[in-house]
Amino acid sequence: MTLPKLPSLRLDGKRALVTGAGRGIGLAAAAGLAQSGAHVVLVARTSAEIDEAAAEIRAEGGSAESLVLDVTDLPAVRAAIGAQAPFHVLVNNAGTNRPRSFLEVTEDDYDSITLLNQRAAYFVAQAVAQRMVATGTQGSIIHMSSQMGHVGGARRTVYCMTKHGIEGLTKAMAIDLAAHGIRVNTIGPTFIDTPLTRPFFEDKAFRADTLRRIKLGRLGTVEDLMGAVVYLASDAAALVTGTALVVDGGWTAE
Repeated sequence: MTLPKLPSLRLDGKRALVTGAGRGIGLAAAAGLAQSGAHVVLVARTSAEIDEAAAEIRAEGGSAESLVLDVTDLPAVRAAIGAQAPFHVLVNNAGTNRPRSFLEVTEDDYDSITLLNQRAAYFVAQAVAQRMVATGTQGSIIHMSSQMGHVGGARRTVYCMTKHGIEGLTKAMAIDLAAHGIRVNTIGPTFIDTPLTRPFFEDKAFRADTLRRIKLGRLGTVEDLMGAVVYLASDAAALVTGTALVVDGGWTAE
């Protein structure tokens, strides 16, 4: 008898691009990919955090470089990605939110959230995929979505709209890119303890309601997402495309 062999979770020889990589989820994704053997390009609008992160990855024996880029500047995105060797992995992580009641959302709120969460995400993925297809490079595109891409949430109408849109985009992209050997999936975190979310939890009522909805009874950590990123990037997920991996502690199970 010959036993099946577990597909590798290693990413040696792969190149990965991570947007919004200076802190929080993006930093954890970059670290996890590097620890699994990938060469990681960390992207953010300013250099300080991604330079430090890339240096730390290299100090631990990984391979990383930083790339200062505003992902909302589409000509700059196309030029920067076009100048790079093709990527095998994209973690499309850059995003934002401005929690506000539907009745109070301004046009500036709407434009700021949709510009980054949808428009930039769409065209960053397109630029990476175009380069992959042109060079015959197969791989994995991972959109960082949210549990709010599957449910609604108070004070999150625009954010929910953008994340529901990313879920639909992922399914359609997966169909378009399957013939090229490019898989497309989302990761949908619950509330993760990051610098972006920490101020929300100064509201004790909001924190208590959040913990009530997360069935495992705790906020997520960035480490909770690292395995999901590496899995979807790796050969272990070779037949996984067009779907969502929801890391929400059971929030959406109810």
